[in-house]
Amino acid sequence: MLIALNKPYGVLCQFTDPDGRPTLAEYVPVPGVYPAGRLDTDSEGLVLLTDDGALQHRLADPRHKQPKTYLVQVEGAPQRPQLAALRRGLVLKDGPTRPAQARLLDGPPPWLWPRTPPVRFRKTVPDAWLELVLREGRNRQVRRMTAAVGLPTLRLVRTAIGRYALDGLAPGAWRELPMPGR
Repeated sequence: MLIALNKPYGVLCQFTDPDGRPTLAEYVPVPGVYPAGRLDTDSEGLVLLTDDGALQHRLADPRHKQPKTYLVQVEGAPQRPQLAALRRGLVLKDGPTRPAQARLLDGPPPWLWPRTPPVRFRKTVPDAWLELVLREGRNRQVRRMTAAVGLPTLRLVRTAIGRYALDGLAPGAWRELPMPGR
């Protein structure tokens, strides 16, 4: 079984939490599935869940280089050198990153839902939207990369993993996907 979930902001990417915080169990009432990769609590968007260990490994392991696409709202007005640095790859504390595809968007896409709670708005500080595609998945990598070029992340939404995409899923909604090769 393979499931696509649009993980809402503030939800842990696991099924249990001893502290009682919101988890995937509140959204996916399917026993025996586990996330193939993770999203931070303060990130939103596509999470794939499966009961197939080999598929979970293929989707999540960075050695398989599944492209992951993100919409990123950043603080600041991105300049060409900042975008070029993201495209070349950066050196973070845990080593160099692979080059990312990075493009400046005209704004959030019209289909993007409002975040609850909303991102703090500041009249004196501009913000912008980027689309980033990474082929690795380090801990908080998008946030660390944008911060390293002087563009702190305000909102992060994963829209695709490889050939799988949100495709209109509302926050908290899920659907079963066809298993690869079947």
